[in-house]
Amino acid sequence: MKSDCDVLLFGDYFCDVIITGLSGLPMLGADLFGQSMEIVPGGAYILAVWLHRLGVKNRWAARLGNDIFSRFIREEAQREGLDTRLFQEYSHPQRSMSLSFSFQHDRGFISYMDPFPQAMPYRALIEDQKPGWVVNSPFDGSLETRFLVDRIHQLGGRVYTDCQYVTTTLDEPGLIDLLRVIDIFAPNQSEACQLTGENDPEKAIGRLAEFCPLVIIKCGADGAYAQAGKQVWHSPALKLEVADTTGAGDSFNAGFLAGLINGEPVETCLRYGNICGSYSTTQHGGASAAFSLEQLKKYL
Repeated sequence: MKSDCDVLLFGDYFCDVIITGLSGLPMLGADLFGQSMEIVPGGAYILAVWLHRLGVKNRWAARLGNDIFSRFIREEAQREGLDTRLFQEYSHPQRSMSLSFSFQHDRGFISYMDPFPQAMPYRALIEDQKPGWVVNSPFDGSLETRFLVDRIHQLGGRVYTDCQYVTTTLDEPGLIDLLRVIDIFAPNQSEACQLTGENDPEKAIGRLAEFCPLVIIKCGADGAYAQAGKQVWHSPALKLEVADTTGAGDSFNAGFLAGLINGEPVETCLRYGNICGSYSTTQHGGASAAFSLEQLKKYL
């Protein structure tokens, strides 16, 4: 029987405190005031909301405690109408927050997360849900992660991996083997360059495409590239007034996945991703500007 879960989403929440209108970067010994501040749900919440509004049936395996940040995320998820059946509730604080200092061209974070008392039960959730796509599965060279990806494929699912921030390279044992079995690998430009040691995103994507069937590199204002084998696609970003770039990559991922699930070709999926990623920057918080698939097609 076909699963009713298009996307099983892993990844923890963050409560984002976003400060914009700064005159420069934070420095030791100096007070720095912004012109505006927003407190919004962040982390995997952003992708969950975009997928939900784009009509993609997704379930987010969020881990929440009894602290003020967790309560905020829980209330916002319920207000949004997200599927919360996989939320894992702890009877102790499970704080996770980021202070974002955001500029038009990029943003930085100062973050904190309480350690979790136990590991995420990836395999059990995948066995139970049998999703069409798994997003944000672990990205490392361990045999355990390889076996997890193999099991997803055995159950008829596929893997879309956004590696988040990494400090490793392709020299890490087992990482190239993992890339060979991932269906789509979607780092941003700095992550791709860190992994490959290349400075040029086109060279970085070419290197990654030697191993992974489909690679996407998100390049911010320069749009996004995709490569499968020797075939390369590029889609430019939209020229919009930028308020905050927090969550633009997650918003892109949602648009790309919505296109895939609706049977669109890679070129159209890239455009979907760029539209969602670009419009996400027009408001504070990555999910604030999220819209429906019908609206996305109008923008297209």
